Amino acid sequence: MKKFIKAGIRGVAAAIVIGLGVWAWWHFQPQDLPDGFAAGNGRIEAVEIDIAARTAGRIREILVNEGDFVRAGQVLAKMDTAVLEAQLREAEAQLQRALIGIETAQSLVTQREAEKQAAEALIAQRKAELDAAQKRLARTRELASKNATSEAQLDDDRAAAAAAKAAVGAAEAQAAAAQAAIGRAKSDVIAAEASVEAARATLQRIQADIDDSVLKSPRDGRVQYRVAQPGEVLSPGGVVLNMVDLTDVYMTFFLPTEQAGRVAFGAEARLVLDAAPQYVVPTEISFVADVAQFTPKAVETQEERQKLMFRIKARIAPDLLREHLLQVKTGLPGMAYVRLDPRVDWPPELQTRLPQ
Repeated sequence: MKKFIKAGIRGVAAAIVIGLGVWAWWHFQPQDLPDGFAAGNGRIEAVEIDIAARTAGRIREILVNEGDFVRAGQVLAKMDTAVLEAQLREAEAQLQRALIGIETAQSLVTQREAEKQAAEALIAQRKAELDAAQKRLARTRELASKNATSEAQLDDDRAAAAAAKAAVGAAEAQAAAAQAAIGRAKSDVIAAEASVEAARATLQRIQADIDDSVLKSPRDGRVQYRVAQPGEVLSPGGVVLNMVDLTDVYMTFFLPTEQAGRVAFGAEARLVLDAAPQYVVPTEISFVADVAQFTPKAVETQEERQKLMFRIKARIAPDLLREHLLQVKTGLPGMAYVRLDPRVDWPPELQTRLPQ
């Protein structure tokens, strides 16, 4: 007998709760929508974001669970970076070797420039010797014309002048070779500097991969799903978590052609959710589809054109979302009311009412 009494009490209590809920929903819903307004039913939605690994690797740890609220920049998961860190050390060693290569190449340039200076000094010496030999040959020729010296002396001076001239040519060739060696040494410096830049670029790339191995939240939001688990190996772009961006929340609803054509971008709208009919959330129209979503097979008459339905979005302001971040839930059904005529005031039952 007691069991039947308890069951009856629970049934009555449930009926009372349901009745109060129906009454509240009916009480807070606009009964007669005035002219200049339109309404459509829809659901609260938000932009979904996949938190994914940029490069292939193993998940080391996941720091959040499904349903957790996260802030922009918060670390959500970490990938294993042992291989990347080894590559980073290798790239650092290559950079050091490339820097040493620059020093070696620059030293060689200095050496080749010194060799060129020595070759230029030798040219000056050889030219002085050639000038002395030519002057001596001229005097010997003058003496030989007067029979004041022997033909053998004339031949010796002539040979000495020719040898001095050849020495000048050899010194000039040596200077040219030294100049070419300088050019090669400078090209080695450029190649070594390029190797340094390549090594630094490799370091930056590997460091970027290491930084990207720490997966952070790009927005304030809530984690919906853990798609993967620690220890799993992911391919490039493999999804670890799925989250919703709670700074971009809206309701999608549909209006017929006549009403959709009067909806302006930025027009005021109100949302009333089935789960909380006592609140009226202010929004604004952020999107009106440029093509109908429901189209009959053949649109030939005006009556058929009026049946076309256009998709519309009413977006909640980000500042308002931040104030009530923990209360934002996606998937909730409700009604969207949009003001078609900005000169018409909102009825009392659609005045803004928000939770404290």
